[in-house]
Amino acid sequence: MKRVNSLIVWGIIGCGDVAEIKSGPAFQKSKDSELLAVMRRNGELAKDFSRRHNVPLWYDNVEELLKNQDINAVYIATPPSTHFEYAVQSLKAGKDVYIEKPMVLSEEEARKLCVEIENSGQKLVVAHYRRFLPLYIKIKELIETNAIGMINYVNINFLQPYNFNSKASWRLDPKISGGGYFHDLAPHQIDLMYHFFGDYIDAKGFSVNQSKKNEVVDTINGIINFKNGIQFHGIWSFCVTKFLEDDRCVINGEKGTIEFSFYKDFLKLNIEGKKEEYNFSNPENIQQPLIQETVNYFLGKRNNPCSVKEGEVVLAIINKFTKK
Repeated sequence: MKRVNSLIVWGIIGCGDVAEIKSGPAFQKSKDSELLAVMRRNGELAKDFSRRHNVPLWYDNVEELLKNQDINAVYIATPPSTHFEYAVQSLKAGKDVYIEKPMVLSEEEARKLCVEIENSGQKLVVAHYRRFLPLYIKIKELIETNAIGMINYVNINFLQPYNFNSKASWRLDPKISGGGYFHDLAPHQIDLMYHFFGDYIDAKGFSVNQSKKNEVVDTINGIINFKNGIQFHGIWSFCVTKFLEDDRCVINGEKGTIEFSFYKDFLKLNIEGKKEEYNFSNPENIQQPLIQETVNYFLGKRNNPCSVKEGEVVLAIINKFTKK
């Protein structure tokens, strides 16, 4: 149902680290958007979040939040193992859904989620927020205007030291995260490749646990054959020595290259020997641009900025790379 000229009233399921700065305040700052309630199984932490962020209501269970008829949209920011369950509950309760990545743990869950969306008549957006950040808007513009001519191939090198981001130990529990740091971070990077270059014919990969320090694979090597002929190769490692650390994507075309970093927000453009460099600033609450577009979509003002089908494509590629 389209709620044009209305207000999207949010409840957050899972008000942890991601909701603190990246996303939570953006629901209060976006136009036609209001954050009414938060939920966390630890009630004291939910209460603390609501107090610090001036959120009127807090809960310690999902069912009570979903019973609130004033809430018409839910942000699911829990670890991935509960995404499917909470998304289905929210849809059945008549709420639209904005869901963190990875969207769900398996392609089977993704297919079932598509059915639930169709049956409920509600809407769902996947939180691939980088699509709407200035750096990636610029890159897409360069691609679409043929700034470097016909694109031939793309390389990603994402090499990080072991435990480079050990804040949440659940990321190293495959039953919760789906498979380690790769499953936590690569969805954004692979989604951007899909966003830039479109559908693919096939994807293949190899994955190993080189460090043997935990249960998850830490080195992944993947290739994609896009329908437009563009070839992709990516290497991810989360166990390199510090001096080998790298964060780089290079798009190679017939006239030059587009080089950028996922976490340093720079872009280097080389067109037939003429070089330019750009630096970009992100909003304080980095998900705000996508959250605003999600609000607009829920209100019937635009199409889906990142659909469940697109989330399913990203999940399929991840599984091909890791042979799940």
